[in-house]
Order: sequence, then C-alpha cells, then structure tokens
Amino acid sequence: MKSFLFMGALLGMVNACNKNTTPTTGAADSAAGSYQINGQLQNASAGSKIYLAELGDTQFVSRDTATVAEDGKFTFSGTVPEAGIYQVKTNDKNQVLLALSSNTRVQLTGDAQKLGETYTVKGSPDSELWQRINQALQTGQQQMQQAMPRLEERYNRAAQAGRTDSMLVIQTQAEQLASKSQRPVQQLVRQNPRSIVSAFVVTSILNPEENFTLADSVATQLKAAQPNSRYTKSLVARLEPLRATALGVQAPEINLTAPDGKPVNLSSLRGKYVLIDFWASWCRPCRQENPNVVKAYNKFKDKGFEIYSVSFDQDRDKWLKAIQADGLAWTHVSDLKGWESAAGQTYGIKSIPASFLLDPQGRIIGKNLRGDALAAKLATVLK
Repeated sequence: MKSFLFMGALLGMVNACNKNTTPTTGAADSAAGSYQINGQLQNASAGSKIYLAELGDTQFVSRDTATVAEDGKFTFSGTVPEAGIYQVKTNDKNQVLLALSSNTRVQLTGDAQKLGETYTVKGSPDSELWQRINQALQTGQQQMQQAMPRLEERYNRAAQAGRTDSMLVIQTQAEQLASKSQRPVQQLVRQNPRSIVSAFVVTSILNPEENFTLADSVATQLKAAQPNSRYTKSLVARLEPLRATALGVQAPEINLTAPDGKPVNLSSLRGKYVLIDFWASWCRPCRQENPNVVKAYNKFKDKGFEIYSVSFDQDRDKWLKAIQADGLAWTHVSDLKGWESAAGQTYGIKSIPASFLLDPQGRIIGKNLRGDALAAKLATVLK
C-alpha cells in the first residue's frame, strides 16, 4: 500500500541535507519587573510540586518550584528581566504556557490531572491571548485528526487504482483543510500584533515562510512597541533571510553556468511556470525526490512548465553523472561552489532539496513542494 505522502509535508516532517548553522536570538535589555502567579488546582495532592520554567532559545529553563497546599493553592513570585513565555506544569503531561512581564498578577485555575484542557487564566492579557490561541490550535488539530483518516483511506484507494488525478484532488483537499484549521489562530495574531505571544506563535507555530505577510506585520508592530524584546529580535532575524523569497515576491535573478559552459539566466524562462530546484548529486534526499520531479515534469512540460535546477555540487563529473543517471532532462546550472553557491546565498538555502515555484511573471507561488504536492499545485495552476 502506498504511503500517504502529503501527511509528512503538512506536518513539516521531511528529510533534508542540512548546512551546519545555528540560529541565534538577540539578548534582552529591558528593565526587570516583578510577577506573581496565584493558582488553585483541583485533584492535586497536598504537598505535591508544581514547576515554573522560562522558554529559552531552544528549550524550557527551570526557574522556580512551588508546593501545593491542602486546598490546592500555590504561589510563584519573583522578577523577570523582560516579558517572556513561561511554562507552569505539574508533570510533562499537564502543563500550560503563560506570558509574564513587569507587574504581572496572574490567577490560574484548573484540574491538575487535565491541566492543559481545563485551565483558565486571568490578570494577564498576553496569557489570556495564548489561552484563546491554544484553544484554536486544539480545535484545528481535532478537525485534522477527524478528517485525515478518511482522506488517507481515499488517497490510498486512489493510489492502488492508479488514479493520479484523484490523488491530486485529495491532496489539495487536505492542504485546504490544513489551511482552514489555521485561520482562527492567524486571526487572533492579526488582532494582537504587539503581543510577544503573537511573535512566539508566528515564529514557532505558524510557518513564517507560508505566513510571511502576517509575520512581517507582527514584526513591524513589535519593533515599534517592544524594540528591545528578544522575541522581537528573534522574529526579525527569522524573517530577514525570507524577505527576498517570500510568497508573492519577484524571485531574485540567478545567472549561473550550464554544463555546456554557457550562462543561463533564470529570467530567460519567463512566461512559463518554473520550478527552481536546489539539489546535489551527493544529497540522498534530493536523489530520492528526483523521480517525483521527473514525473511532474513529464506530465506538465508541454503545458508551460519548466525546471531550473541549481546544483550544490563541487565535482563537475559527479554532477553530470547524476543528471544522466536520474534522467533530469531540463535546465541545469551550477557554479560548483557547494554550500557557497551564489544562488544558494541569495535564496537563503540552509538545507536541500529546496524548491520555489514561479508563475509566468516570475513571482514565487509555492515553496518546497515535495512528493505529489508539486503535481497537485501544477494541476491547479495549469488547468
């Protein structure tokens, strides 16, 4: 039975060859302020522990521990260097996120055995915003979980019967469902662009590549409201390399050399739908993806579709051998500089395979369309 290929794409679970890079965030320089969390939990054992941790660059860092009283009450108090995202948990399965800042007074209640599902928070607008966003996320996740098994079953039946067109229709339906499930979250972020919670959401939960306009709007508002916040700085840094390749913008020009030694401009293919495909002969995920790209090319090449492949190879012979072995009968270019490829630098490529789909005017209309996703997108735009 053929696997449900688009599930991995929707969940961001894809293989890639990565460049060794580590993102960083700016340090905070805001004045410290006090906070207090007054909580009361049902079904909590007297004397049990509850923990407070701060979200760092990559993980939560323990900040405090409190003891639950006989009536379920507990208290955290202290100072924070700046507004930030914090975690309160009784254990790994029962945890909630709060936003703490200067002079924050939070009331937190809930069931200790089902904390994430039952908690309520008052006294912190940012924490209340996160609760609404969290509820929207859970609703969207439930909708996806309910719909996906049925779509998967239909997809696999179509795959077994060789009904490619039906497979593409089902994949498009799944993508539309995923997009719809995010709209309530996007709306809450749009309504609260100056909150660090919105910065956290567009950086860590919503894909900033797919939601660039929204993320950029939040960054603009935060730069005005909280310019020194590490969340502002992190979001701005995350968006900067995406700015030149955001959906809807004109794709930057590429001018590299083809195997015959002649330069080929990306813009020379204007007037067609063009896939810019970043790959390399040594990249196993790239080579595994090539059959899907070949299949899409053969199906749509006579309908106005072209491919412009940019190789991150350094060995010319291995590059040419891979082109021939994989049957990649389209435009190829490279400066044979590996990760230092001029085009790779321009497009901010950190892992391969990576791809950008352009419309006939050269605007970016899709990114990283792998598996059957490329054919599905082309079937939509090349009706």
